Amino acid sequence: MLSPSSLRSIFQWTNQQCQLCHLPLSPGERVWCHHCLASFPQPPYCSHCGATTLLPVSHCGQCLTSPPPWQRLYRLGEYDFPLRQLIHQLKFGKKFWLAQPLGLLLAQQIDEPAPVILPVPLHPLRRLSRGFNQSNNLARAIATSTDSRCLPHGFCRIRHTKVQKQLTKKEREKNLYQAFILKAKQLPDHIAIVDDVVTTGSTVTELTHLLQNEGVKRVDIYCICYTPAMK
Repeated sequence: MLSPSSLRSIFQWTNQQCQLCHLPLSPGERVWCHHCLASFPQPPYCSHCGATTLLPVSHCGQCLTSPPPWQRLYRLGEYDFPLRQLIHQLKFGKKFWLAQPLGLLLAQQIDEPAPVILPVPLHPLRRLSRGFNQSNNLARAIATSTDSRCLPHGFCRIRHTKVQKQLTKKEREKNLYQAFILKAKQLPDHIAIVDDVVTTGSTVTELTHLLQNEGVKRVDIYCICYTPAMK
């Protein structure tokens, strides 16, 4: 765990240059310059499943034929520039502190915050190799901004599954079957699950079912990026 003085040193250094174009930041700019921030994509999307649409809709055609089990999905954009680069910096470049500004940006999109937020868990072995859980860091930042309660250990991953990146939707579903347990108790009717990227939705679907089995009536998904699923 870094000390407060170490964190201040990191933020002082990162506030000297934009974390995308690496040009010097102007007074009042933090993390990203105004030009790069303007490039953050905000395409319209279906607020139920998260798929990009021509216009903002509450339910798209895909939802009508195969609706996801959750009620609402909030996202910053698609898994494309610049969000793809930022997620890569966050997860693999050890820039854990990027979770805070990304979480705050996402929180601005949330019009009905859930009172309790649960991050997608990492298996202890994967967390040990990475050093942190990016979804946990994002959840804490969102909870602070929305005045919600973050339960970092609400879920537990009990199986060390394969990396999902190269798996198809069916392979992901099989890979995640009974990979999680719900540890949180006495939950409210409205819960949000936080993940960095939603692709097929297999992970958040498994977690949503765990919550619904405990009587939770509304589950929302908070994610930085959405990317179309492979078949």
